[in-house]
Amino acid sequence: MGKPKKKDLLDLADLAVAGLEIQVRATPKAARNAITRTEAGLKVSVTVAPENGKANAAVADLLARAMGVAPSALELRRGATSRDKVFVYRGS
Repeated sequence: MGKPKKKDLLDLADLAVAGLEIQVRATPKAARNAITRTEAGLKVSVTVAPENGKANAAVADLLARAMGVAPSALELRRGATSRDKVFVYRGS
């Protein structure tokens, strides 16, 4: 399956605020790539397996696409080996 089109993603442009911490619950090896909002933050499902940081990169890429920013503008602050992650938007 290819990358989801921008029109298929949740619009997260409101999260593109410099310094904002974004709480993410990651689900690797999912059936499809998806983002949903919850009370605790965002739930991000990616089809990539969690090995050698590939799932973290896929989560950051999907999150950046939904926010309309470059993946390099997101920094993984906490949770590199956990399902619960905190990304920080560093600004453009």
